[in-house]
Amino acid sequence: MGHRPGFRAAAGAPVAVRRIPAWLPVLLGFLQAVGPVSTDMYLPAFPAIEASFHAPAGSAQLTLGAWVLGLSVGQLVQGALADRFGRRRPLLAGTVLYTLGSAGCALSGSIAALSAWRFATAIGASASMVIPRAIVRDISEGHDSARLLSRLILVLGAAPILAPSLGSAVLQVASWRGIFWINMGYGALALLSAAAALPDTLPAAARSALHPAAMLGRYRLILTERGFLTHALMMSFYAFALFAYLGGSPTVFIQHYRFTTAQYALVFGSVAATYIAASQLNMRVVARLDLDGTLARASTLYLALACVVLGLAVVDSRALWLGVFLALTQGLTGFLNPTATVGALRRHAAHAGSASAVLGMLQFAIGASGGFLVGWLTDGTAVPMAGLMLAGAVAAKLTDMVRPATPGPVPAGAVAQSRQADVAS
Repeated sequence: MGHRPGFRAAAGAPVAVRRIPAWLPVLLGFLQAVGPVSTDMYLPAFPAIEASFHAPAGSAQLTLGAWVLGLSVGQLVQGALADRFGRRRPLLAGTVLYTLGSAGCALSGSIAALSAWRFATAIGASASMVIPRAIVRDISEGHDSARLLSRLILVLGAAPILAPSLGSAVLQVASWRGIFWINMGYGALALLSAAAALPDTLPAAARSALHPAAMLGRYRLILTERGFLTHALMMSFYAFALFAYLGGSPTVFIQHYRFTTAQYALVFGSVAATYIAASQLNMRVVARLDLDGTLARASTLYLALACVVLGLAVVDSRALWLGVFLALTQGLTGFLNPTATVGALRRHAAHAGSASAVLGMLQFAIGASGGFLVGWLTDGTAVPMAGLMLAGAVAAKLTDMVRPATPGPVPAGAVAQSRQADVAS
């Protein structure tokens, strides 16, 4: 497909944009929503999945861990493909895999089979996690990138609000398998939308080789850049806390506090709404402060709130208070992520797909450990979830303390060295 109106390809460089079409953030947000739809919609079904397979409590969390692990592995693959073949074709292929994998999940006959299909589905869904971020980096930078990412979150954010409620509604009329048939339908709609409208923002002259030596050299360049690594680790530690919440909250609210699946969906949606609202506030705060000041202040506040959450869990407070402070902590995650993403990708315009992939790999690999640990440590209370959230908050703040000032463009020599490695391969 040729370039859409509003896009102009510069030879040998990412696409320059005269005007970002209003529909593009909507499309990118819809594509990225594959992730939260697939994560959040089936959370209320954890007890039903375990009962269906006569599996012990907490075993359904293994399927969440497999999903997140698949995202962490898949994003490295999809990032390399996006830098080699452009943004459009890898995203379409990944969405096909996601759609077929969702059908496999619906037909699974055991926890092990469901986990395997979730892993395979995540490999395909990784394209929707990596490529929209790379497109944003292709067409914008700095504060413009932060604003565009926040607009994506506004569209993307409807998914975690609506998905648990939809999953709960499905459980009232069908089994948990119906949730995955709906996921398959979402994947098909995403595929049709991308095929009809997705532009390719990386011209052929700017694409990189897939040779293993070139790929490893590119990943080494990304991982050894201190600004990228510290911003990426901050996001990863917040993902650790987020997935501890995602994996632990069904047990805490449905089993410990005896919420119905509909009540849990309401709590989950309220937390997600706070996440979205805070992501939009990010645009205003970053405009007044700088990126560094925003991250420093917000990470300190997150740490304080995580301490409160653990205190409430230890004293076994009322569900209302725990829900309020969980919403505040996850709201701060929504506030922090656009700013940290800009800081991580700012020096890596020459290989935004690979940088976005490494960012996602770190984020979801570390996040997956939070999901696994909360399942392993579960004791029927909120303490394991809250303790892991605090651990993520402490690690993120320590990383913030050694984070360098938000960098400017990557030195020309480094970009040239990366390009020469690709050509030589």
